[in-house]
Amino acid sequence: MTQIEDTVEQESGLDTHIGRVRWTICAMLFFATSINYMDRQVIALLKPTLAQNIGLTEIAYGYIVDAFQIAYAVGLLVAGRVVDKIGTRIGYVLIMGIWSISAMAHALANTALEFGIARFFLGFGESGNFPAAIKTVAEWFPQSERSLVTGIFNSGANVGAVLAPLIVPWITLHYGWRAAFLTTGIFSLIWIAWWYRNYRKPADHPTLSGAELCHIYKEAAVQMGPNVPWLRLLSYRQTWAFSLAKFLTDPIWWFYLFWLPSYFSVRFHLNLSHLGLPLILIYNMSAVGSIGGGWLPAPFRKLGLSPSGARVAAMLFCACLVVPVFTLAHIGSEWAAIGLLGVAAGAHQGWSANLFTTVSDMFPRSAVGAVVGIGGMAGSAGGALLAFFTGHILQRTHSYAILFILASSVYLLALLIMRLLAPGLRKVEFSA
Repeated sequence: MTQIEDTVEQESGLDTHIGRVRWTICAMLFFATSINYMDRQVIALLKPTLAQNIGLTEIAYGYIVDAFQIAYAVGLLVAGRVVDKIGTRIGYVLIMGIWSISAMAHALANTALEFGIARFFLGFGESGNFPAAIKTVAEWFPQSERSLVTGIFNSGANVGAVLAPLIVPWITLHYGWRAAFLTTGIFSLIWIAWWYRNYRKPADHPTLSGAELCHIYKEAAVQMGPNVPWLRLLSYRQTWAFSLAKFLTDPIWWFYLFWLPSYFSVRFHLNLSHLGLPLILIYNMSAVGSIGGGWLPAPFRKLGLSPSGARVAAMLFCACLVVPVFTLAHIGSEWAAIGLLGVAAGAHQGWSANLFTTVSDMFPRSAVGAVVGIGGMAGSAGGALLAFFTGHILQRTHSYAILFILASSVYLLALLIMRLLAPGLRKVEFSA
């Protein structure tokens, strides 16, 4: 990690003399998110295979995705509060354990109903990753570094989505589709041991220097805040601004994740052995977008914008990059489709990195996990609705046109809603 850490600190203009322990924490979050997305991507890659082996239809597949999304939505409410209560060290171990066992349980399924049950528990476990990660970022990084760190660990989603099409088709062709669902269990076990052994809060970490601790906590006095009941958080416009933005835009990423393999299979007649390259290219572009989006507020700050203004400008830039995807249903070139989808996926991840960071911009640290959980629940609920809609639309029309028009427009709508509900990303002040 030394070379990576040096590069990150040099490019972000950070002082390398204050210590690097926090970047090891960032690396652990990155790998956790990579494993998370490898697990959830397997079924999308195997959808054509399952259609042949168990007769999986578009509508049935939509219901399976719904099971994941509904559990993910419910789990986010639980996970955000649990992480706030028991802490990120134990909370992350519990979260990773649940989703890994559930991912491997897919290998036992023989019907759409059984896949739906396994998918439900996978969604429940995976729901905890982002609340725990965002909470960890709030604990370990000052506000000035959080969007970059969020972009880095969020890019793990793209790495996981790239590794899955590299690994899953090969394993499926050589050992069968059931073996593909078992592949990530070993990665999860290694990560759990690494996290439990090495993670502590900054004040308790044995190798953290005094200079780095001061750097991390330089804004702590104004960011910790009192504990606030979950229902009270719903009374704040900032909670609704974040949640509605997640409700509108998260489903688009889920759509890319769960239906792009099918899109390329149907539109360009690619089989399992040829799906890897388009997906790898798209998710590599999205990884660049994730890190670049986290960095993007910095040049806007240099233009004289305030921190909140720079955040909003970065989100507007990403929202505009997504717009051309409305043409994808009618594009006849595979490479043009890959280019447009890669830009759109990268823009989504840049948007997401900044949207996540608005929570720690607007709320004290004590409420970050819960608010991220509420917003994530809204995003997953939107994803469940879109999955139901997608399954029925594709079964009846066999066209992606409506879906890509929707994907092109919701980011600008979400930004407008945030502007109306939380102008300037105004900070919430809690009374003790």
